Parts: sequence; C-alpha cells; structure tokens
Amino acid sequence: MQIQTIHTTPYTDQKTGTSGLRKKTRVFMEQDNYLQNFVQSVFDVIGAAGKRLVLGGDGRYFNTQAIQIILKMAIANKVQEVIVGQNGYLSTPAVSVEIRRLKTDGGLILSASHNPGGLDGDFGIKFNTANGGPAPENITNAIFEKTKQIKAYHIAEMPTVDISQIGVQRFEDTTINVIDSVKDYADLMEKLFDFDAIRVLFAKGFTMRYDALHAVTGPYAKEILERRLGAPNGSVVNAEPLPDFGGGHPDPNLTYAKSLVDFMYSVQAADMGAASDGDGDRNMVLGKSFFVNPSDSIAILAANANLVRGYAGGVLGVARSMPTSAALDKVAQKKGWSAYETPTGWKFFGSLMDADKITFCGEESFGAGSNHIREKDGLWAILYWLNILAKTNLSIAQVVQNHWREYGRHYYSRHDYEGVPSEAAEKVFEKLKESLASLAGQTFGELKVAMADEFSYTDPVTGETSAHQGIRILFENDARIIFRLSGTGTSGATIRIYFEKYEPDTAKQNDDSQHALQTLINAALQISQLAELTGRDKPSVIT
Repeated sequence: MQIQTIHTTPYTDQKTGTSGLRKKTRVFMEQDNYLQNFVQSVFDVIGAAGKRLVLGGDGRYFNTQAIQIILKMAIANKVQEVIVGQNGYLSTPAVSVEIRRLKTDGGLILSASHNPGGLDGDFGIKFNTANGGPAPENITNAIFEKTKQIKAYHIAEMPTVDISQIGVQRFEDTTINVIDSVKDYADLMEKLFDFDAIRVLFAKGFTMRYDALHAVTGPYAKEILERRLGAPNGSVVNAEPLPDFGGGHPDPNLTYAKSLVDFMYSVQAADMGAASDGDGDRNMVLGKSFFVNPSDSIAILAANANLVRGYAGGVLGVARSMPTSAALDKVAQKKGWSAYETPTGWKFFGSLMDADKITFCGEESFGAGSNHIREKDGLWAILYWLNILAKTNLSIAQVVQNHWREYGRHYYSRHDYEGVPSEAAEKVFEKLKESLASLAGQTFGELKVAMADEFSYTDPVTGETSAHQGIRILFENDARIIFRLSGTGTSGATIRIYFEKYEPDTAKQNDDSQHALQTLINAALQISQLAELTGRDKPSVIT
C-alpha cells in the first residue's frame, strides 16, 4: 500500500455553519479535493495519528464515495481506529451514542440533515468531539483557518474497503471496525424507556404511523417499533433509506411531511403519527387531527420525566434555544429547575450537559434531546411520547391540553422565507438593526413593545460569548417576535421569523395559532418591510 501526498489548493468557503459544512452535492463531487481539503484540515487540527474516530452518514447521494475517501485518508494519517456503520449508515444520534459508548476521540458525520439529497441536492460533513456533540467554536474556527492554508492532503492508494460486513480489518497502523448501525442505539433506548409498558400499549390496539421519509431512521424505527415493541408490521412507512430520499424533502414538518399530515387529519388516522429527518435528529409528533408544536413537545417531555425510567431519578435543569417558546421555562419555574436560554446550535447544550447543569434541551426546529447523548434525537423523542401515552392512557391531544391547563399555552409559529437572495436578506436585517433603538414603547394593535435587541449569549461554563444571534422584539404580556438568518441552507438565505404569545386563560387556549398570532405577524412584516425588500409576499414554510 502506498501513501500519497497530494498537493492541493485551499478554498475560502469552508467555514462551518450551525451544524457543519453544507454545500450542494455537486460542490463536493466536482470541485477538486473539496472534501479532502476539509477532512485533512480536521485531521491536522485534532492530530489524527493515534486517534479513534466514529464515521457514518445518512446514506444520501455521495455518502458511499465520501466514506471511502475518508477511510483511505484515515489510514494515510495513521488514525488508530475507525468505527464505521455497516454500509456507511449511522444516524447522527447513533454516532453520538458510539462516541460516548466506545470513548473515542470524536467522529465524522456525513449529512446535510433535513436538506434535500440527490445529485442536485445537498451534502454535508461535520466533526463531533469526544463528548459526542458538535465541535465548539474554538475547534471549528481552527478547522476553518486550516482550510484557508492547506497545501496538501494524505491518502492511501488502495482498493475499496469492504464495509458491507460487520467485523474488524487491519490496514497498516489503522483498524477499520464495521459495526451494526442500529443495535447499540436501540439497546440504549431500551434502557431509558419502559419497553414493556409500550408493548402493552400496542398489544391493546394502539396504532401508529412512523414516516421515515426514506431517510436513515427507517432501519432504526423498524427494529425498535416493529420488532422490539410489537407495533404492527407496516407501522413504519418509507423505511428504506434512499440517496435522494425518494425525491422528497426529509424535513419532518407540516409542509414537507404532507402525506403523513394528510393521513393524520383523515378519518383513517392512527392514534399517533411521527416522522424524523434525513439524519434522524429531528422529530414531528401528531395525534388524530392534532399537531404537537415542537416547543410544546420539549416542555411536555420534561414535565413528565417522572413517568420515564431513565429520568425518574430527577432533573438537573433544562435549556432551550432563544427562538424556542418559553413553554419549557414555565415548567422549570413550577418544578424549581434551572433554565437556560442559548443560541441556536446543539453545541451550546452540550457545554451545559457536560457541566451537569441540564438534563433536557430543545429547539423549536423539531429538535429535542437529553443528556443521554450530545445531539438532538428524533426517535428518542418519539419513544418518550409513546412512554407517556403508555403510562397515562391518554391521547396525544389530551396530554397536550392537560399541559396547557396546568402551565398555560404558548401560541407559537415559525415562518420561513427560503432561498431569499443574500443581498435582499441582508437589507432586511440592516433595516431591523436600524429600528431597534426606537421600537420600545411603540404599539401594534393591542401589543406594546417592551424592549428590542440583538441576542448575545455568554456560556456560563466556558465564558465564551456568542453575539449576533438574532433580533428580539419583546412585548408586554409575554409576547415576542424573533428574526434570524438560518445557518442550515445552501442556496441564498433563509429568513426565519418566530411568533410567540402566552395565554394562561384556559377559555382562550383553543384558537388557531395563525389567528391568535395575527397581530404579531402583521407587526413583523411592518417593522421589517420584508415584502418590500425581498418581493416575497408569503413564507415558504409555516410551522
């Protein structure tokens, strides 16, 4: 076997976003050494020689080729061991499980999460550290600086590594350990949740439709829901992972999981509907003709910790991202828990978990998790809901409505304007920043602005400050509007506007969200002049 040193030219656009480096698939495939440059930069920053790493992805287009490139580069860089999922598959939560279970030095995840796949879709890669979570900014910044200076990468000249069979192979100084992609994750779920109670639930006739969206969680859901828990065969649909996700958009929301939503709002609806995204870290939960808002979901999971074996011993604290509704805060206040408000990005939660400050965390973008790993975990959240239903014998709608009665309802919605030309998006945010100083005291309908600012966060563990994390307009009576530019897209910019209004009066908790929030929606468009500056008269996605 020959180790080659290949001279290369750096790129200036390999700065990672909130969740790794994401670009169009063709960029990775057609721009010379695009993937190799980034991987070598990671290896150089972490000092790859002698390290043990986990490797896997969601199976999207280019996953197979990328795995081979990384394995050959790992061998050339004298990585001690690479633990790779069979056929290259590992969900993002499963990678975190393996990093923590095997105490490795980190891992590489190949995914663009909820973004579309295929040759004309998106691809991505990110590095997770030894805690199992996304690399913090000091490491991602160092990797970015390396990508701008890189002059060569190292790769082994060798045949394709067979990763179709579970087992250990040795190449020079490197062990390639191919593992079952599903087993260890499923075993951990069985320790956290009362599988016996959930089996009884299904045995009594409880019905479920889980839409894997032709993404990576299909095999995980088949193993756990149908084989271990006894859900009827066919409960998991679109279970086969496909490189282009079957031509669909693997984002579990009301727009892109439309077939599931239509089914759950039909007369044939199952007792529970659920979906996960491309790499398995997001979730959507539905009851019969009932959508569970993700902000409500994480609050409900935390509030019912006493019903779940893995968390019955107590809760350290909770955290949510700033744009996520304050429903979780209300639970923490009543339970006497510490509550933290962080920027968007799971790495901020990881810091709090490592310091034993929180047990639960969540983001409004269909992400929820706990300290069992250092990533959000879609299937975990769905199993948690099943555990609650098995213990309470209530419907999903009843669980949510009971929660509202006890804690109040946070009317909440997110409007996404996708693919906005970057220049137009920047003008919107320039306009917003200019208006911040004069907004306090202004009224919009029955709402009066209490304060407006640009959110900044200082990590209570590391002391690091993250500025420019979104525009906040806070109104009296627990209402607010948030503006953010998303860091997960690859085409143009995505402007996200979040609306929240707290309603403690049980008689007023059954309104339609868009209707209840209309005054806030009108105010946001007026303040931002979004339609005038972008030409967009309606959002791409409403959740």
